[in-house]
Amino acid sequence: MEDCIFCQIVSGKAPASVVYEDEATIAFMDIGHVNPGHTIVAVKTHVPDIFGLDGDLAAAAFRTVARVARAVRRAFAPEGLTVLQANGRASWQTVFHFHFHVLPRHTDDGVGLTWPAKRPPREELEANAARIRQALAAGGD
Repeated sequence: MEDCIFCQIVSGKAPASVVYEDEATIAFMDIGHVNPGHTIVAVKTHVPDIFGLDGDLAAAAFRTVARVARAVRRAFAPEGLTVLQANGRASWQTVFHFHFHVLPRHTDDGVGLTWPAKRPPREELEANAARIRQALAAGGD
């Protein structure tokens, strides 16, 4: 896709500081990094979000994420590491090409996440689990 910045990086039409590449994935420094070592891992094929991935591409992407995470830990010795993957505007996705952020973390680095735990009753959890089991049984994935 010509207007996708990640597709442009994959094709070499846009510059990037690439740290790793294989036949299915590419990893490069995030130009808007939060902390030094902040790396993007993207699939090379234009897939907008997780819903378009097949099992092989999903596995390849996460293999690269794990490999890059270990390298970031060795290179930068962060106190922690966040792996973030978003799908859709409501989840903070801004580039609609499947990717992960591998983000080295440090105490008081300014990164935040609000997690308003709702603590629903067990009956509601069971009803939600039943809906997901039914969707899994219906297949289509």
